[in-house]
Amino acid sequence: MQLTWLGHSCVLITGSSRVLVDPFIGDGVPVREVPDIVAVTHGHADHVGETLHLAKKTVAINEIAKYLKKQGIPAEGMNIGGTIDVDGVRFTMTPAVHSAWLEPAAPGYCGGAAAGYVITMDGKRIYHAGDTALFSDMKLIGQLYKPDVACLPIGGRFTMGPDEAMMAAQFVGAPLVIPIHYNTWPAIAVDPSSFRRAIERTTDIKVAVLSPGESVEM
Repeated sequence: MQLTWLGHSCVLITGSSRVLVDPFIGDGVPVREVPDIVAVTHGHADHVGETLHLAKKTVAINEIAKYLKKQGIPAEGMNIGGTIDVDGVRFTMTPAVHSAWLEPAAPGYCGGAAAGYVITMDGKRIYHAGDTALFSDMKLIGQLYKPDVACLPIGGRFTMGPDEAMMAAQFVGAPLVIPIHYNTWPAIAVDPSSFRRAIERTTDIKVAVLSPGESVEM
């Protein structure tokens, strides 16, 4: 199974199905990958991205799923703490500490709550944290689901930064961490190599700093 970072928070997981999380790259670059399933972590435009254009079966929190259904998208609604199976892929929705306005709809349109996912496919578990601050219940995510890979935001300002993400990585305990949500714009510019060195020097966790379009095998 393969995980590809396409940029920003957009991750493509390729195995028996192709799952695209948060289909937005940035700088006006379209997401060209055609997935079987889309998963949206929350309603901000840089995460909903091209969900409507892709028009694929989409997993989202209930409020966003209802909005997508009105736009003709075959959406599967769920909520934090819930688990659903979609075409053989299991999605468990986890908390995220972040705001959740559904920007593509209208100003003030409720997007429910921000979330993350533990995605289980082909015997592997990937934790995509979405946009979030550090929170101590990440320890429970690690204890309950034991993810093989954790995709963690490190950009700061709108999410946790590298220092907090380092603690998040230890809370979750996944053997491989992939940093996301950084360097898309100057406001979230960070050096991921410093993050990698700090974690690998002090823990047994490995960090894969990927260039957009680059993949790791799981």
